[in-house]
Amino acid sequence: MLTQKTLTQEHKMRLRWIVALSSLPLLGVLTAFGIVPAPEVQPTNLKTVVEEISLPNLARGDSETATFWRSERVQRGDTLVELLRRLSVEDAAASEYLRGDRGAESFRQLAVGKAVQAETGMEGNLLALRYLSNDGSQIIIEKSASGFTARTLPPQLEERVFVRSGEIKSSLFAATDEIALPDAAASQLAEIFGGDIDFHHDLRKGDKFTVAYEMAYSNGEPVRTGRIRAAEFVNRGKTYRAVYFQKDENHGDYYTPEGKSMHKAFLRSPLEFSRVSSGFSSSRLHPVLGTMRAHKGVDYAAPTGTKVKVTADGVVSFVGKQGGHGNMVSVDHQGRYTTVYGHLSRFADGIRRGQRVGQGDIIGYVGATGLATGPHLHYEFKINGQQRDPLRVALPDGTPVSASQKSAFLETAGSHLQQLAMLRNTSQAGLD
Repeated sequence: MLTQKTLTQEHKMRLRWIVALSSLPLLGVLTAFGIVPAPEVQPTNLKTVVEEISLPNLARGDSETATFWRSERVQRGDTLVELLRRLSVEDAAASEYLRGDRGAESFRQLAVGKAVQAETGMEGNLLALRYLSNDGSQIIIEKSASGFTARTLPPQLEERVFVRSGEIKSSLFAATDEIALPDAAASQLAEIFGGDIDFHHDLRKGDKFTVAYEMAYSNGEPVRTGRIRAAEFVNRGKTYRAVYFQKDENHGDYYTPEGKSMHKAFLRSPLEFSRVSSGFSSSRLHPVLGTMRAHKGVDYAAPTGTKVKVTADGVVSFVGKQGGHGNMVSVDHQGRYTTVYGHLSRFADGIRRGQRVGQGDIIGYVGATGLATGPHLHYEFKINGQQRDPLRVALPDGTPVSASQKSAFLETAGSHLQQLAMLRNTSQAGLD
């Protein structure tokens, strides 16, 4: 029979072996282990104490007063009924208010993609509706004793900068759509490089571009596309770069990194996006008359109603009908240049002879008046009364950065171009 002393000795031996074995990997560091006997635990006398406590009187929650918040985005083709259904709103009075009241006019004009939040009761009755209007203001429509009321909170705008890169596969618009570049930024891109690149004629598959542009956000939602800060376009292997520079409080323009104006005295084309259906030629078969005649301009095929822009600052010298050109506008520029815009469906409001116009102003809309087989714009470029090929003529430059502002410009240009250099090969990025 083992005594308590024997058991204690065997127990200590087992502990030593366990410690020794577990210490083998550490023998190179530790030389010995000591076993310190555990202190004796003294028994504790516990005394049971019973104490009365008072519990708070919790009222039962009334499920009938519960409310729910839901959020949805406006989808293409949405109707009021469909949007309210997704928001779980079942309220005839709310539907009537949103459909016809002046206070909900901005709600009826919401663009696709805008977020709408609705607070409803258990039965689907509308308690509140929140959304951002197209200008970034927050609109809150709330249930009141007399029906529904709307109030507007001013926008809390935050500026963000995005950089996106794309590659031409078919057209500029298709490439910008593929990378989700906003339409407003795509139009700016075409305008910036429009003096150097004819986007109807010069684009080639594999051309690449990178754009750094501003976006205004309100409460985390995009509300407005700002200006392009910097852009790069590689066309037919030649690289073009442009940066925006604010010359003073009210004026800014785009320049090359060296300070040369990107704003040519003339735009290369009076249409943003189209295709050349007939080029400049000394002899061609007239599509209507069926005879060989010179074609001293360029025809751009485009849908009826497409906006036509004047290609340079000038003074309107003719507005009206003129033979085969149909509805036509003629503009004189700098004393020696004249541009002609023919086959217009109609003229822009207010266009008249003697009126001063600025580059990019809308002067009319594409049509098929006069001798035309379909809707297109006939565009002519004259120097001292002689027609020249608008696609090939050398265009005069704009005004460069002044010497007094060159230092400030170079600092701005360096900052903007650094954004492009860092992210040129990235399809999408955001900058703080």
